[in-house]
Amino acid sequence: MKSAKPITVLLAEDHQIVREGLRKLLEAEHDIEVIGEATTGRQAVVLSKKLSPAVVVMDVAMPQLNGLEATRQICQAVPGTKVLILSAYSDIAYVEQAITFGAAGFLLKQTSSNDLSRAIREIEKGNTFFSASIAKKLRHQNQTSLDRKGLLKTKVLHLSSRETEVLQLIAEGEANKQISDDLGISIKTVEKHREHLMQKLNIHDTAGLTRYAIEAGIIESSVQLTIV
Repeated sequence: MKSAKPITVLLAEDHQIVREGLRKLLEAEHDIEVIGEATTGRQAVVLSKKLSPAVVVMDVAMPQLNGLEATRQICQAVPGTKVLILSAYSDIAYVEQAITFGAAGFLLKQTSSNDLSRAIREIEKGNTFFSASIAKKLRHQNQTSLDRKGLLKTKVLHLSSRETEVLQLIAEGEANKQISDDLGISIKTVEKHREHLMQKLNIHDTAGLTRYAIEAGIIESSVQLTIV
């Protein structure tokens, strides 16, 4: 039976070929409507505020603002919108942080199209949905068994949304002036955020901040190629 109103979905994925594939899969469903696409985490937040989709399908590794931080901001700004993480990352620490930040589900990218549409329907109803392997990990997760990715549950969670944004932009190679323009804040405020980050993390150079952002999963590990 067809729903009177389709479930509205925003796709947040920076790879065009993946985004187009997701759109085609979802457009084949009679009760799901894709109403927008975002190519950066920051754009996902802006479009969520503007469109108020029922569900945001969010990749973790997004430029400018990573998908987990974008999830936190969307859940705070648009509480009626549910976020479904769709990621290649299966580390339990990513899943735990996504849940902490408000995500209602977490699917691995190798999941079937049926699971994707099913997950969207479930979380739109107010339920949660996880890939089978993720659900198994969650059931057996012990708080003392975190590996080095435990950084995600400790230091990163102590950073504010703005500090996380600034850290990601620093790690992506942006200068203070670029960060100032991107975030609409003064250069002096950017400098203060940079100083606070270094104090909180006990890291005192840009290369160290970049390595930390990679280690904590804030940016993709490919950025390591640019570090000298």
